[in-house]
Amino acid sequence: MRIISWNVNGLRACFKKGFLTILNNIDADIVGIKDVRAFAHQLGPEKRQLDGWHTAFFSAERPGYSGVAFYSRQKPDRIEYGTGDPELDVEGRCISAHFSRLSVINAYFPKGSGTQWDNSRAPYKLAFYETVYKRMQALRKCGPVYVMGDFNTAHQEIDLARPKTNHKNSGFLPEERAVLDQWCADGWRDTFRELHPNEAGHYSWWRQWGDARQNNVSWRIDYIFASPSAQKKVALAYILPNVPGSDHCPVGIDADL
Repeated sequence: MRIISWNVNGLRACFKKGFLTILNNIDADIVGIKDVRAFAHQLGPEKRQLDGWHTAFFSAERPGYSGVAFYSRQKPDRIEYGTGDPELDVEGRCISAHFSRLSVINAYFPKGSGTQWDNSRAPYKLAFYETVYKRMQALRKCGPVYVMGDFNTAHQEIDLARPKTNHKNSGFLPEERAVLDQWCADGWRDTFRELHPNEAGHYSWWRQWGDARQNNVSWRIDYIFASPSAQKKVALAYILPNVPGSDHCPVGIDADL
């Protein structure tokens, strides 16, 4: 089974850049989309009702903001919309798909920087992490769980090009990184880093100016985390930096499920 996570930076814009061709060529079974930036009815049937795909969307209340979605070849047994916390769910950041053999949480974790770049949204971001984590921990008792998302945090220094200048910036704050440290201490695994432990230069998001993508000056902030039983099934974990269409690229795993 191939599971792909992708922040598309606006699904309507990404469709104009070849999303449908990429979706079909990537040969995935489950694709979790972040940053849809549209209500489902605004997408039209040509984006929501695709041949061979089952879809589910969870939008923010604010127009043109955030939003997550699933495209899956197999129809999920059940879809859960949101985290269950109304204060968090107004931003449309979490949707969970449950299949007979596994559960997949698709989350778009908030940035903590705030509009003034003063880290004012860090508490909201950490609250979102905590709420999603409670769901992860509950689901792992029932079977394999994958948590895919734009985490908006580089976990370790190897995960960004310029760590020394970012220790005071949201996305690399000690308290944000400590959350992922705790996840790993509790048995969850960053699927890519588990299979590529010491490989630098692998990133998933690039600024849209200053030739950042061409020069590979970037951050790895898009992950698929696995519960212990789910990690045992991971055969491959990878990043697809050459896929166009967004300032993020897809990340994925192939699992023996």
